[in-house]
Amino acid sequence: MSQDLDARLEAILRAAPSLMAVMRTARDLSLPDWMIFSGAIYQRALNHLTGRDPDYGVRDYDLGYFDPDTSWDAEDAVIRRAAAAYDPPLSHMVEVRNQARVHLWFAAKFGEPYAPLSSSAEALSRFTSATFAVGARLEADDSLTILAPFGLEDLFALRLRPNPIRRTNGFARTAESVRKRWPEVSVEA
Repeated sequence: MSQDLDARLEAILRAAPSLMAVMRTARDLSLPDWMIFSGAIYQRALNHLTGRDPDYGVRDYDLGYFDPDTSWDAEDAVIRRAAAAYDPPLSHMVEVRNQARVHLWFAAKFGEPYAPLSSSAEALSRFTSATFAVGARLEADDSLTILAPFGLEDLFALRLRPNPIRRTNGFARTAESVRKRWPEVSVEA
């Protein structure tokens, strides 16, 4: 079942020209352990499953990478390089973050602890919802790697539930936001 869902998601992602453009440029940046994740991925599936335009509701493209250099200067250099690589409007929509630095600012921004990560893929296991915990990377051979630590069943069932291993303060807020844009989604608390 999982391979079938992976193949379905891959077809959905490949049918979104703007997302594929973002991924091709991200691949060309050659960032370590990079992936596009969160809304840029799961929202494409929700749009497909509910008959909406592929870009409906997509506000940004989260481009995560993992570099053990946790200095702000190193991350800022990558942010600037990425912004220069994308044409508008994508240059303003691609949000680049070093996942090795998230623990340095997360508690101040979201009011809850966040232990250091060891990879970009590990970040997915900490997302607010199992449904949001999906990422993709376009490989050098044009294959697509799909990462989903909790599987894709919830996504394809239009079901939103909290992260099963990390309860967060933000689930109710994000669930409400998703339900406003995709009322077909069921929420399980």
